Amino acid sequence: MLKLKSIDLQKTRISTLAIPVCQDENIHGDLLSTLAKGAMKIEEFHGKKDEELTLYKPAGTQADRVIFMGLGKRAELDPEKLRAFSGKVVKSSVKHGLKDIVIGTPSPDLLPMAETDLVAAILEGACLGNHVFDRYKKKKELKPLKQITLMVSADTVKKCAKLPKRVGAICRGTLLARDWVSTPSNDKTPAQLSKAFINLARKVNLKTTLLNPKQLQQEKFGALLAVGAGSQNTPRLVVLEYAPKGAKKTIALVGKGVTFDAGGINLKPTGGLEDMKIDMSGAAAVAATLITAAKLKPKVRIIGIIPLVENMISGSATRPGDIIKSHAGKTIEIGNTDAEGRLILVDAMSYTMKKYKPDVMVDVATLTGACVVALGEKIAGLFTPDDTLAEAILESGQKTHERIWRMPLPEDYKELLKSEFADINNMSSTRWGGAITAALFLSDFTEGTRWAHIDIAGPAYQKKGSAYCDAGGTGFGVRLFCDLIDRLK
Repeated sequence: MLKLKSIDLQKTRISTLAIPVCQDENIHGDLLSTLAKGAMKIEEFHGKKDEELTLYKPAGTQADRVIFMGLGKRAELDPEKLRAFSGKVVKSSVKHGLKDIVIGTPSPDLLPMAETDLVAAILEGACLGNHVFDRYKKKKELKPLKQITLMVSADTVKKCAKLPKRVGAICRGTLLARDWVSTPSNDKTPAQLSKAFINLARKVNLKTTLLNPKQLQQEKFGALLAVGAGSQNTPRLVVLEYAPKGAKKTIALVGKGVTFDAGGINLKPTGGLEDMKIDMSGAAAVAATLITAAKLKPKVRIIGIIPLVENMISGSATRPGDIIKSHAGKTIEIGNTDAEGRLILVDAMSYTMKKYKPDVMVDVATLTGACVVALGEKIAGLFTPDDTLAEAILESGQKTHERIWRMPLPEDYKELLKSEFADINNMSSTRWGGAITAALFLSDFTEGTRWAHIDIAGPAYQKKGSAYCDAGGTGFGVRLFCDLIDRLK
Protein backbone atom coordinates (compact mmCIF):
# COMPACT_ATOMS: atom_id res chain seq x y z
CA MET A 1 0.00 0.00 0.00
CA LEU A 2 2.86 2.42 0.83
CA LYS A 3 5.57 2.93 -1.77
CA LEU A 4 8.47 5.27 -2.57
CA LYS A 5 9.07 5.86 -6.26
CA SER A 6 10.97 8.15 -8.60
CA ILE A 7 8.43 9.32 -11.21
CA ASP A 8 8.74 11.22 -14.48
CA LEU A 9 5.54 13.28 -14.43
CA GLN A 10 5.81 14.05 -18.13
CA LYS A 11 5.76 10.38 -19.09
CA THR A 12 3.87 8.58 -16.31
CA ARG A 13 0.06 8.54 -16.23
CA ILE A 14 -1.23 9.45 -12.77
CA SER A 15 -4.81 9.59 -11.58
CA THR A 16 -4.26 11.99 -8.66
CA LEU A 17 -1.17 13.95 -7.65
CA ALA A 18 -1.03 15.92 -4.38
CA ILE A 19 1.52 18.70 -3.89
CA PRO A 20 2.15 20.61 -0.62
CA VAL A 21 2.88 24.32 -1.08
CA CYS A 22 4.35 26.92 1.28
CA GLN A 23 3.07 30.47 1.02
CA ASP A 24 6.45 32.20 1.14
CA GLU A 25 9.13 29.89 -0.26
CA ASN A 26 9.52 27.08 -2.76
CA ILE A 27 10.02 23.64 -1.20
CA HIS A 28 10.22 21.55 -4.38
CA GLY A 29 12.63 20.83 -7.16
CA ASP A 30 12.15 20.61 -10.93
CA LEU A 31 8.63 20.03 -12.27
CA LEU A 32 6.88 20.02 -8.88
CA SER A 33 8.25 23.53 -8.34
CA THR A 34 6.89 24.62 -11.72
CA LEU A 35 3.45 23.21 -10.91
CA ALA A 36 3.43 24.84 -7.47
CA LYS A 37 4.41 28.23 -8.90
CA GLY A 38 1.63 27.90 -11.46
CA ALA A 39 -0.91 27.20 -8.71
CA MET A 40 0.26 30.27 -6.77
CA LYS A 41 -0.60 32.46 -9.77
CA ILE A 42 -4.26 31.53 -9.41
CA GLU A 43 -6.06 34.24 -7.47
CA GLU A 44 -7.80 32.09 -4.86
CA PHE A 45 -4.70 30.10 -3.82
CA HIS A 46 -1.81 31.53 -1.82
CA GLY A 47 -0.33 28.49 -0.08
CA LYS A 48 -1.69 29.51 3.30
CA LYS A 49 -2.36 26.75 5.82
CA ASP A 50 -5.22 24.44 4.76
CA GLU A 51 -5.92 26.29 1.50
CA GLU A 52 -6.73 23.80 -1.25
CA LEU A 53 -6.83 24.00 -5.03
CA THR A 54 -7.50 21.27 -7.61
CA LEU A 55 -6.43 21.55 -11.25
CA TYR A 56 -7.43 19.03 -13.89
CA LYS A 57 -4.95 17.80 -16.52
CA PRO A 58 -2.45 20.64 -16.01
CA ALA A 59 0.07 21.19 -18.81
CA GLY A 60 3.40 19.43 -18.56
CA THR A 61 2.16 16.34 -16.71
CA GLN A 62 0.23 13.14 -17.36
CA ALA A 63 -1.82 13.66 -14.17
CA ASP A 64 -5.61 13.66 -14.42
CA ARG A 65 -5.87 15.95 -11.40
CA VAL A 66 -3.41 17.78 -9.17
CA ILE A 67 -4.39 18.78 -5.63
CA PHE A 68 -2.39 21.65 -4.13
CA MET A 69 -2.60 22.11 -0.36
CA GLY A 70 -1.20 25.06 1.57
CA LEU A 71 1.20 24.47 4.46
CA GLY A 72 1.70 28.07 5.56
CA LYS A 73 5.16 29.52 6.13
CA ARG A 74 8.22 27.39 5.43
CA ALA A 75 9.98 28.36 8.68
CA GLU A 76 7.03 26.98 10.67
CA LEU A 77 7.03 23.65 8.87
CA ASP A 78 7.66 20.54 10.98
CA PRO A 79 6.94 16.79 10.69
CA GLU A 80 3.49 17.13 12.25
CA LYS A 81 2.37 19.65 9.62
CA LEU A 82 3.49 17.19 6.95
CA ARG A 83 1.54 14.39 8.66
CA ALA A 84 -1.51 16.63 8.71
CA PHE A 85 -1.08 17.49 5.02
CA SER A 86 -0.85 13.90 3.82
CA GLY A 87 -3.60 12.78 6.18
CA LYS A 88 -5.99 15.44 4.89
CA VAL A 89 -5.18 14.71 1.26
CA VAL A 90 -5.73 10.98 1.71
CA LYS A 91 -8.95 11.42 3.69
CA SER A 92 -10.26 13.75 0.98
CA SER A 93 -9.34 11.19 -1.68
CA VAL A 94 -11.16 8.44 0.23
CA LYS A 95 -14.21 10.69 0.55
CA HIS A 96 -14.24 11.25 -3.22
CA GLY A 97 -13.99 7.55 -3.99
CA LEU A 98 -10.47 7.55 -5.44
CA LYS A 99 -8.42 4.36 -5.48
CA ASP A 100 -4.85 5.65 -5.36
CA ILE A 101 -2.78 8.78 -4.97
CA VAL A 102 0.74 10.03 -5.63
CA ILE A 103 2.10 12.57 -3.16
CA GLY A 104 4.79 14.95 -4.34
CA THR A 105 7.40 15.02 -1.58
CA PRO A 106 9.25 18.29 -0.85
CA SER A 107 12.97 18.42 -1.54
CA PRO A 108 14.93 17.48 1.63
CA ASP A 109 17.48 20.17 0.78
CA LEU A 110 14.83 22.88 1.05
CA LEU A 111 13.31 21.94 4.42
CA PRO A 112 14.65 22.31 7.98
CA MET A 113 14.45 18.60 8.87
CA ALA A 114 16.20 15.31 8.22
CA GLU A 115 15.27 13.47 5.04
CA THR A 116 14.09 10.36 6.90
CA ASP A 117 11.91 12.46 9.22
CA LEU A 118 10.35 14.21 6.22
CA VAL A 119 9.53 11.00 4.37
CA ALA A 120 8.38 9.16 7.50
CA ALA A 121 6.02 11.98 8.48
CA ILE A 122 4.29 12.03 5.10
CA LEU A 123 4.02 8.23 5.08
CA GLU A 124 2.56 8.25 8.59
CA GLY A 125 -0.07 10.88 7.91
CA ALA A 126 -1.12 9.17 4.70
CA CYS A 127 -1.37 5.70 6.23
CA LEU A 128 -3.17 6.89 9.36
CA GLY A 129 -5.60 8.95 7.28
CA ASN A 130 -6.37 5.97 5.06
CA HIS A 131 -8.75 4.41 7.57
CA VAL A 132 -12.47 3.71 7.58
CA PHE A 133 -14.30 2.26 10.59
CA ASP A 134 -17.72 1.30 9.23
CA ARG A 135 -18.16 -2.13 10.80
CA TYR A 136 -21.58 -1.24 12.18
CA LYS A 137 -22.98 0.54 9.12
CA LYS A 138 -25.21 -1.32 6.70
CA LYS A 139 -24.12 0.83 3.78
CA LYS A 140 -20.36 0.88 3.25
CA GLU A 141 -19.91 4.21 1.50
CA LEU A 142 -16.15 4.71 1.83
CA LYS A 143 -13.21 2.52 0.92
CA PRO A 144 -9.55 3.09 1.84
CA LEU A 145 -7.12 3.81 -0.98
CA LYS A 146 -5.44 0.74 -2.43
CA GLN A 147 -2.14 2.47 -3.16
CA ILE A 148 -0.29 5.48 -1.74
CA THR A 149 2.94 6.42 -3.52
CA LEU A 150 5.42 9.08 -2.44
CA MET A 151 7.16 10.70 -5.38
CA VAL A 152 10.81 11.09 -4.36
CA SER A 153 14.23 11.16 -6.00
CA ALA A 154 15.98 7.92 -6.96
CA ASP A 155 18.53 8.66 -4.24
CA THR A 156 15.78 8.98 -1.61
CA VAL A 157 14.24 5.69 -2.74
CA LYS A 158 17.53 4.00 -1.82
CA LYS A 159 18.17 5.91 1.42
CA CYS A 160 14.65 5.40 2.76
CA ALA A 161 13.96 1.95 1.32
CA LYS A 162 13.03 0.41 4.69
CA LEU A 163 10.70 3.21 5.79
CA PRO A 164 7.46 2.15 4.03
CA LYS A 165 7.51 -1.29 5.66
CA ARG A 166 8.34 0.05 9.13
CA VAL A 167 5.92 2.97 9.01
CA GLY A 168 3.21 0.75 7.55
CA ALA A 169 3.58 -1.77 10.37
CA ILE A 170 3.43 0.89 13.09
CA CYS A 171 0.48 2.68 11.53
CA ARG A 172 -1.46 -0.55 11.05
CA GLY A 173 -0.86 -1.25 14.73
CA THR A 174 -2.25 2.19 15.55
CA LEU A 175 -5.31 1.58 13.36
CA LEU A 176 -5.84 -1.79 15.03
CA ALA A 177 -5.87 -0.08 18.44
CA ARG A 178 -8.28 2.56 17.11
CA ASP A 179 -10.72 -0.11 15.96
CA TRP A 180 -10.61 -1.92 19.30
CA VAL A 181 -11.31 1.31 21.18
CA SER A 182 -14.16 2.30 18.85
CA THR A 183 -15.81 -1.13 19.10
CA PRO A 184 -18.86 -1.03 21.42
CA SER A 185 -18.66 -2.78 24.76
CA ASN A 186 -21.27 -5.40 23.88
CA ASP A 187 -18.77 -6.75 21.34
CA LYS A 188 -15.66 -6.60 23.52
CA THR A 189 -16.37 -8.19 26.87
CA PRO A 190 -13.23 -9.37 28.69
CA ALA A 191 -13.67 -12.83 27.18
CA GLN A 192 -14.21 -11.49 23.66
CA LEU A 193 -11.39 -8.97 23.77
CA SER A 194 -8.90 -11.43 25.24
CA LYS A 195 -9.72 -13.81 22.41
CA ALA A 196 -9.22 -11.05 19.82
CA PHE A 197 -5.84 -10.08 21.31
CA ILE A 198 -4.61 -13.66 21.49
CA ASN A 199 -5.78 -14.66 18.01
CA LEU A 200 -3.88 -11.81 16.36
CA ALA A 201 -0.85 -12.27 18.62
CA ARG A 202 -0.53 -15.92 17.64
CA LYS A 203 -0.58 -14.99 13.96
CA VAL A 204 2.69 -13.11 14.47
CA ASN A 205 4.16 -15.86 16.69
CA LEU A 206 3.93 -14.11 20.04
CA LYS A 207 3.83 -16.30 23.11
CA THR A 208 0.41 -15.91 24.74
CA THR A 209 -0.96 -16.65 28.19
CA LEU A 210 -4.56 -16.28 29.35
CA LEU A 211 -5.65 -16.40 32.99
CA ASN A 212 -9.36 -17.12 33.51
CA PRO A 213 -11.30 -16.25 36.69
CA LYS A 214 -10.38 -19.51 38.44
CA GLN A 215 -6.71 -18.99 37.68
CA LEU A 216 -6.91 -15.35 38.77
CA GLN A 217 -8.31 -16.57 42.07
CA GLN A 218 -5.49 -19.08 42.43
CA GLU A 219 -2.91 -16.40 41.63
CA LYS A 220 -4.53 -14.07 44.21
CA PHE A 221 -5.56 -11.22 41.91
CA GLY A 222 -7.77 -9.82 44.65
CA ALA A 223 -8.03 -6.26 43.32
CA LEU A 224 -8.82 -7.28 39.73
CA LEU A 225 -11.47 -9.75 40.89
CA ALA A 226 -12.99 -7.15 43.21
CA VAL A 227 -13.50 -4.75 40.31
CA GLY A 228 -15.14 -7.46 38.21
CA ALA A 229 -17.37 -8.76 41.01
CA GLY A 230 -20.41 -6.80 39.82
CA SER A 231 -20.44 -8.09 36.24
CA GLN A 232 -21.59 -11.36 34.72
CA ASN A 233 -18.76 -10.88 32.20
CA THR A 234 -15.88 -12.19 34.27
CA PRO A 235 -12.31 -10.79 34.22
CA ARG A 236 -9.33 -12.08 32.27
CA LEU A 237 -5.61 -11.41 32.22
CA VAL A 238 -3.76 -11.59 28.90
CA VAL A 239 0.03 -11.85 28.63
CA LEU A 240 1.71 -11.31 25.26
CA GLU A 241 5.43 -12.01 25.06
CA TYR A 242 7.97 -11.10 22.39
CA ALA A 243 11.28 -12.76 23.25
CA PRO A 244 14.00 -12.69 20.57
CA LYS A 245 17.12 -14.78 21.09
CA GLY A 246 19.95 -12.90 22.73
CA ALA A 247 17.78 -10.17 24.24
CA LYS A 248 19.49 -8.72 27.30
CA LYS A 249 16.78 -6.36 28.51
CA THR A 250 13.10 -6.82 29.37
CA ILE A 251 10.54 -4.05 28.90
CA ALA A 252 7.08 -4.56 30.38
CA LEU A 253 4.03 -2.66 29.16
CA VAL A 254 0.90 -2.82 31.31
CA GLY A 255 -2.38 -1.64 29.79
CA LYS A 256 -5.62 -0.87 31.62
CA GLY A 257 -8.47 -2.85 30.08
CA VAL A 258 -11.84 -1.85 31.52
CA THR A 259 -14.10 -2.88 28.64
CA PHE A 260 -16.96 -0.86 30.09
CA ASP A 261 -16.82 1.36 33.15
CA ALA A 262 -20.16 2.11 34.76
CA GLY A 263 -18.36 3.20 37.92
CA GLY A 264 -19.66 0.34 40.04
CA ILE A 265 -21.79 1.31 43.03
CA ASN A 266 -20.32 4.82 42.72
CA LEU A 267 -22.29 4.96 39.47
CA LYS A 268 -21.25 7.48 36.85
CA PRO A 269 -23.92 10.05 35.89
CA THR A 270 -25.50 10.50 32.47
CA GLY A 271 -22.91 12.24 30.35
CA GLY A 272 -20.13 10.23 31.94
CA LEU A 273 -21.29 6.78 30.86
CA GLU A 274 -21.84 6.99 27.13
CA ASP A 275 -18.20 6.85 26.04
CA MET A 276 -16.97 4.37 28.63
CA LYS A 277 -16.24 1.78 25.97
CA ILE A 278 -12.94 3.66 25.66
CA ASP A 279 -11.70 2.66 29.12
CA MET A 280 -9.65 -0.15 27.60
CA SER A 281 -7.56 2.18 25.43
CA GLY A 282 -4.41 1.33 27.38
CA ALA A 283 -5.01 -2.37 26.80
CA ALA A 284 -5.52 -1.74 23.08
CA ALA A 285 -2.28 0.24 22.87
CA VAL A 286 -0.28 -2.49 24.60
CA ALA A 287 -1.73 -5.35 22.54
CA ALA A 288 -1.21 -3.45 19.29
CA THR A 289 2.36 -2.53 20.29
CA LEU A 290 3.27 -6.16 20.96
CA ILE A 291 1.76 -7.27 17.65
CA THR A 292 3.68 -4.51 15.88
CA ALA A 293 6.92 -5.34 17.69
CA ALA A 294 6.68 -8.91 16.41
CA LYS A 295 6.84 -7.46 12.89
CA LEU A 296 9.59 -4.91 13.57
CA LYS A 297 11.73 -7.41 15.52
CA PRO A 298 13.63 -5.17 17.97
CA LYS A 299 16.39 -6.93 19.94
CA VAL A 300 14.72 -6.61 23.32
CA ARG A 301 12.27 -8.77 25.24
CA ILE A 302 8.85 -7.14 25.55
CA ILE A 303 6.08 -8.32 27.86
CA GLY A 304 2.54 -7.00 27.45
CA ILE A 305 0.34 -7.47 30.51
CA ILE A 306 -3.35 -6.72 29.98
CA PRO A 307 -5.96 -6.99 32.77
CA LEU A 308 -9.48 -7.03 31.32
CA VAL A 309 -12.63 -6.39 33.35
CA GLU A 310 -16.07 -4.75 33.38
CA ASN A 311 -16.86 -2.36 36.23
CA MET A 312 -20.60 -2.78 36.71
CA ILE A 313 -23.23 -2.45 39.42
CA SER A 314 -25.15 -5.38 40.91
CA GLY A 315 -25.88 -7.11 44.20
CA SER A 316 -22.50 -8.81 44.03
CA ALA A 317 -20.52 -5.65 43.28
CA THR A 318 -17.72 -4.48 45.55
CA ARG A 319 -18.93 -1.76 47.92
CA PRO A 320 -17.37 1.51 49.07
CA GLY A 321 -15.75 0.76 52.42
CA ASP A 322 -14.88 -2.83 51.52
CA ILE A 323 -11.30 -3.92 52.16
CA ILE A 324 -9.62 -6.18 49.62
CA LYS A 325 -6.24 -7.88 49.40
CA SER A 326 -4.15 -7.19 46.31
CA HIS A 327 -1.79 -9.52 44.45
CA ALA A 328 1.12 -7.79 46.20
CA GLY A 329 -0.37 -8.70 49.59
CA LYS A 330 -1.27 -5.13 50.53
CA THR A 331 -4.80 -4.43 51.71
CA ILE A 332 -6.80 -1.69 50.01
CA GLU A 333 -9.81 0.14 51.39
CA ILE A 334 -12.29 0.98 48.63
CA GLY A 335 -12.91 4.69 48.95
CA ASN A 336 -14.64 4.82 45.59
CA THR A 337 -15.58 1.99 43.22
CA ASP A 338 -15.08 4.31 40.24
CA ALA A 339 -11.35 4.47 41.04
CA GLU A 340 -11.10 0.97 39.59
CA GLY A 341 -8.37 1.36 36.99
CA ARG A 342 -5.62 1.69 39.57
CA LEU A 343 -6.85 -1.49 41.27
CA ILE A 344 -6.51 -3.70 38.22
CA LEU A 345 -3.19 -2.07 37.32
CA VAL A 346 -1.50 -2.75 40.66
CA ASP A 347 -2.43 -6.43 40.50
CA ALA A 348 -1.08 -6.64 36.94
CA MET A 349 2.07 -4.73 37.88
CA SER A 350 2.73 -6.95 40.90
CA TYR A 351 2.30 -10.08 38.77
CA THR A 352 4.62 -8.62 36.12
CA MET A 353 7.40 -7.82 38.57
CA LYS A 354 7.28 -11.18 40.33
CA LYS A 355 7.04 -13.33 37.21
CA TYR A 356 9.03 -11.42 34.57
CA LYS A 357 11.35 -9.13 36.58
CA PRO A 358 11.43 -6.34 33.96
CA ASP A 359 14.23 -3.81 33.69
CA VAL A 360 11.63 -1.16 32.86
CA MET A 361 7.87 -1.17 33.39
CA VAL A 362 5.48 1.37 31.85
CA ASP A 363 1.74 1.35 32.47
CA VAL A 364 -0.71 3.16 30.22
CA ALA A 365 -4.29 3.92 31.19
CA THR A 366 -7.30 6.16 30.74
CA LEU A 367 -7.00 6.66 34.46
CA THR A 368 -8.33 10.03 35.62
CA GLY A 369 -10.58 12.85 34.52
CA ALA A 370 -8.30 15.04 36.61
CA CYS A 371 -5.52 14.58 34.06
CA VAL A 372 -7.85 15.83 31.32
CA VAL A 373 -8.71 18.87 33.46
CA ALA A 374 -4.99 19.57 33.92
CA LEU A 375 -3.72 18.96 30.38
CA GLY A 376 -6.73 18.98 28.08
CA GLU A 377 -7.86 16.36 25.60
CA LYS A 378 -4.74 16.16 23.43
CA ILE A 379 -1.90 15.69 25.91
CA ALA A 380 -1.14 12.69 28.13
CA GLY A 381 0.29 12.95 31.62
CA LEU A 382 3.61 11.29 32.50
CA PHE A 383 4.45 10.29 36.05
CA THR A 384 7.77 8.73 37.02
CA PRO A 385 10.49 9.26 39.63
CA ASP A 386 13.09 8.24 37.02
CA ASP A 387 14.52 11.25 35.16
CA THR A 388 16.29 9.16 32.51
CA LEU A 389 13.15 7.18 31.71
CA ALA A 390 11.10 10.38 31.68
CA GLU A 391 13.48 11.95 29.17
CA ALA A 392 13.22 8.95 26.84
CA ILE A 393 9.41 8.94 26.97
CA LEU A 394 9.20 12.69 26.40
CA GLU A 395 11.53 12.43 23.40
CA SER A 396 9.39 9.65 21.93
CA GLY A 397 6.30 11.77 22.46
CA GLN A 398 7.90 14.70 20.68
CA LYS A 399 9.12 12.53 17.79
CA THR A 400 5.71 10.94 17.19
CA HIS A 401 3.57 13.95 18.17
CA GLU A 402 1.82 11.75 20.72
CA ARG A 403 2.16 14.64 23.12
CA ILE A 404 2.99 14.06 26.75
CA TRP A 405 3.80 16.27 29.74
CA ARG A 406 5.67 15.26 32.88
CA MET A 407 3.72 15.74 36.08
CA PRO A 408 4.96 15.83 39.70
CA LEU A 409 4.97 12.93 42.17
CA PRO A 410 5.27 14.70 45.55
CA GLU A 411 5.83 12.16 48.33
CA ASP A 412 3.88 14.19 50.89
CA TYR A 413 0.71 13.74 48.82
CA LYS A 414 0.75 10.06 49.82
CA GLU A 415 -0.76 11.21 53.10
CA LEU A 416 -3.98 11.71 51.15
CA LEU A 417 -4.20 7.96 50.48
CA LYS A 418 -3.94 6.83 54.09
CA SER A 419 -6.55 4.46 55.46
CA GLU A 420 -7.45 3.94 59.11
CA PHE A 421 -8.27 0.30 58.45
CA ALA A 422 -6.12 -0.92 55.53
CA ASP A 423 -2.63 -0.40 54.12
CA ILE A 424 -3.88 2.17 51.62
CA ASN A 425 -7.08 3.76 50.28
CA ASN A 426 -7.78 3.71 46.55
CA MET A 427 -9.23 7.22 46.76
CA SER A 428 -7.69 10.47 47.90
CA SER A 429 -9.17 12.25 50.90
CA THR A 430 -9.41 15.43 48.80
CA ARG A 431 -10.81 16.14 45.35
CA TRP A 432 -7.71 18.06 44.27
CA GLY A 433 -4.74 16.63 42.37
CA GLY A 434 -6.55 13.45 41.40
CA ALA A 435 -4.14 12.50 38.60
CA ILE A 436 -1.21 12.84 41.00
CA THR A 437 -2.74 10.80 43.81
CA ALA A 438 -3.76 8.07 41.35
CA ALA A 439 -0.16 7.86 40.14
CA LEU A 440 1.11 7.84 43.73
CA PHE A 441 -1.22 4.94 44.48
CA LEU A 442 0.39 3.00 41.61
CA SER A 443 3.89 3.97 42.73
CA ASP A 444 3.25 2.31 46.09
CA PHE A 445 3.25 -1.05 44.31
CA THR A 446 6.36 -0.67 42.10
CA GLU A 447 8.85 -2.20 44.58
CA GLY A 448 11.91 -0.37 43.25
CA THR A 449 11.37 -1.28 39.59
CA ARG A 450 12.10 1.46 37.04
CA TRP A 451 8.55 2.55 36.30
CA ALA A 452 6.50 5.17 34.53
CA HIS A 453 2.76 5.78 34.37
CA ILE A 454 1.12 7.42 31.35
CA ASP A 455 -2.42 8.76 31.83
CA ILE A 456 -4.08 8.91 28.40
CA ALA A 457 -7.59 9.81 29.55
CA GLY A 458 -7.52 12.88 27.29
CA PRO A 459 -5.95 11.83 23.98
CA ALA A 460 -7.23 8.22 23.80
CA TYR A 461 -10.48 9.24 22.10
CA GLN A 462 -11.82 12.18 20.13
CA LYS A 463 -15.42 13.06 19.35
CA LYS A 464 -14.45 15.11 16.32
CA GLY A 465 -12.11 13.97 13.56
CA SER A 466 -8.72 15.58 12.95
CA ALA A 467 -6.22 15.65 10.09
CA TYR A 468 -5.31 11.97 10.10
CA CYS A 469 -7.74 10.48 12.60
CA ASP A 470 -11.52 10.22 12.38
CA ALA A 471 -13.80 10.52 15.40
CA GLY A 472 -13.37 7.60 17.80
CA GLY A 473 -10.35 5.84 19.23
CA THR A 474 -7.01 7.45 18.37
CA GLY A 475 -4.68 4.52 19.02
CA PHE A 476 -2.59 6.83 21.20
CA GLY A 477 0.49 5.11 22.57
CA VAL A 478 1.35 2.65 19.82
CA ARG A 479 3.63 4.96 17.86
CA LEU A 480 5.10 6.36 21.07
CA PHE A 481 5.86 2.88 22.43
CA CYS A 482 7.42 1.67 19.17
CA ASP A 483 9.79 4.63 19.26
CA LEU A 484 10.44 4.22 22.99
CA ILE A 485 11.36 0.55 22.60
CA ASP A 486 14.12 1.56 20.18
CA ARG A 487 15.42 4.11 22.69
CA LEU A 488 15.42 1.66 25.60
CA LYS A 489 16.76 -1.46 23.89
